[in-house]
Amino acid sequence: MAEDLRDKLGAQHLPLRDQVLAALRTAIIDGNYLPGERLTEDRLAEDFGVSRNPVREALRVAEAEGFVVILPRRGAVVASPSSGTIADMFAVRVRLETLAARLAAERATAADVVALRALLDEGREATQRQDLARVAELNSTLHLRILQVSGNPWLSSIAKSLYLHVQWVFRLGAAERAPHSWAEHIQLVDAIESGDGDRAERAALDHLDAASAAAHENAEGGYARP
Repeated sequence: MAEDLRDKLGAQHLPLRDQVLAALRTAIIDGNYLPGERLTEDRLAEDFGVSRNPVREALRVAEAEGFVVILPRRGAVVASPSSGTIADMFAVRVRLETLAARLAAERATAADVVALRALLDEGREATQRQDLARVAELNSTLHLRILQVSGNPWLSSIAKSLYLHVQWVFRLGAAERAPHSWAEHIQLVDAIESGDGDRAERAALDHLDAASAAAHENAEGGYARP
């Protein structure tokens, strides 16, 4: 992992702190660093092949974003998404995604539907391979694509940071949730293709209800290695 990260960081042209921050987010979202796991500056500097200064700066930003908690005398640990955090996240998702589904049903072109179905195929294949990090990434990609298809640019512009957390929470429960989620996604895309806004909104809400219940169950049961 450390060698891959070093190669990726060296090829980028961002400030080093931002490169470390992006790599740290990815490692947390993909489950390489688990909720409650301690993240020392020395360890991260070694993992990412950098000095401690950009690590320290990246940890402060990651804390502000909710991925890390910095505790007195213990230092940084990976945050554990709580039931309250999940409730807040889904409260926003319900507003965004039901509206996006309705608008997408009204505005989607044939090409849009083809693109959504291609993502469904990728998600199914990744689920069959048990490539859970890729499944989680595709889950967020699909929802972001529906926001784009809605034709309302405000929906997409306010959603980007949210869906990093959506991807993370999904990844933590993906072993159990993924097959059900992709079946629900098929129903959602079918509804969008039908052009029926009411049907699409209901499909989105049914999906979010199931996803929320699974995320709450996972949070209340504690987070094991995904």
